[in-house]
Amino acid sequence: MIIFGASGRAGKVLVDTARAAGWETLTPAHEKCDLLQPRAAAGYVLAHPEAKAVVNCAAMASPDVCESDALGAHLVNALSPGEMALACRHTGARFLHLSTDYVLDSRRPGLKAETARCTPCNTYGMSKLEGELQIIEALPESLILRVSWICGNPHRPSFPETVVARALRKEPLAAIVDKFSLPTHARDIATVILACIDKPEESGICHLCAQGEPMSWHDIASVALSCARELGALGEAPSITPQHLANVSFFRAQRPIHTAMSSLRLGQILNHSMPTARDTIYRAVKDFLQTADRREN
Repeated sequence: MIIFGASGRAGKVLVDTARAAGWETLTPAHEKCDLLQPRAAAGYVLAHPEAKAVVNCAAMASPDVCESDALGAHLVNALSPGEMALACRHTGARFLHLSTDYVLDSRRPGLKAETARCTPCNTYGMSKLEGELQIIEALPESLILRVSWICGNPHRPSFPETVVARALRKEPLAAIVDKFSLPTHARDIATVILACIDKPEESGICHLCAQGEPMSWHDIASVALSCARELGALGEAPSITPQHLANVSFFRAQRPIHTAMSSLRLGQILNHSMPTARDTIYRAVKDFLQTADRREN
């Protein structure tokens, strides 16, 4: 299995999970396969025709960086995945790709299915949507998994873990109340990818996230602190100052408001429902605290 983006939040967990399951993995480093050169990605796949599967976890994922470097975002998020898919068409490898909820139209609340309108509001979302289109054109048999608010890699803390870490340091907490999505645990991403490699009949776009009602960042922060208390790491949970997206000055790129996804199709594919959002956050916080304890000891 070839895994692009193996050092990222989702990619590293996928590598560990795949190797534990007995997979041999190839993890091209940036210096050997620069995704700013899309043909390098195709060349790497073509050089390893024995690979049964190719998984792309790589992305230029910061909306603010993408806004400053639209060309780089287009090369990494759109053209390189398309080249990977085209190479898989030649080698026969199964191609799976991680996309994002940021491709969706964000103006209306509620859970969005795979058929929902896509009108991304920033360069990151536009480049990821173009990547989806490039992949589908090059290899319609590919499986594109849209994920959101990835957490659960304790070595690459995301929002829930960072909130807990700040609370433990007794730092002030603030979180946005008017932006909504659902979290995705990195281990769930790895589990789904390994399960879907052997389901070649499943193709197109599939939403991969926790199940439940849309959550704001403030909701997620509150749940993360509640989980930390339940795990005995915190006493009384500190207050979280509510923020509004329009008043946050440090974002350069526009952020979408309503991008929470329905994972119903994925549940049908796997024959079981995805974990709840609270369970997803709980596992992320627990892993983070256990890792922190090991480092201290």
